[in-house]
Amino acid sequence: MSLPLTRVVARSAGKTVRSPATRRFESTASKATEAAKETASKASQTAAEYKSKATEGLSRVSSAAGPAISGAAKGLGNALGKIGGRTGRVIAFVERQIPPAVYYARVGLELSKLVFKGRQMTPPPLSTFQSYFQRLFKSVRNPSALLNTAESTANQAAANPTSVLQSFRDIKREQVVAGAVVGAELLGFFTVGEMIGRMKIVGYRGETAHH
Repeated sequence: MSLPLTRVVARSAGKTVRSPATRRFESTASKATEAAKETASKASQTAAEYKSKATEGLSRVSSAAGPAISGAAKGLGNALGKIGGRTGRVIAFVERQIPPAVYYARVGLELSKLVFKGRQMTPPPLSTFQSYFQRLFKSVRNPSALLNTAESTANQAAANPTSVLQSFRDIKREQVVAGAVVGAELLGFFTVGEMIGRMKIVGYRGETAHH
């Protein structure tokens, strides 16, 4: 009976010896966790402070720049408005034409979008525009070449009129239909533009004549 008692006492003594070290380790771990939490919270607070300061600075800059820009534009408009004579009338006329021009440009853009989507068309690339305008500029700078080309074409048509008739006969029916559709669309655009310009469907707006 004495041997088991001794083992139990030894085990309990070993437990009592190890328990302070375990407690120290637990306290050190808890302190490290708390320190890490405090550091993370401080870092987040610092970041939030920097963000709020940056936002305030940006809002101050934008609020300060807004009146400055509007004041500069207003000053420029007043300076242009003070110009008298023919130049002043031209400037006033241009200022009156800016809003309708912007409006018509937007209307034309939306109509072109509808046509492109309806006919499943794709706009030509930039290189096509560049090559076309380069040829146009060359023809404008050298009109004699354009006149020579027109003259040679007219001479060929006069010398061989059957070729011209044959070229007209070779046109397919699908091409004629497509050309007619494009012509109708252009006529519709022109008609709508006329209505928008007149601000009236039929006739023109004007003062009634007094007899």
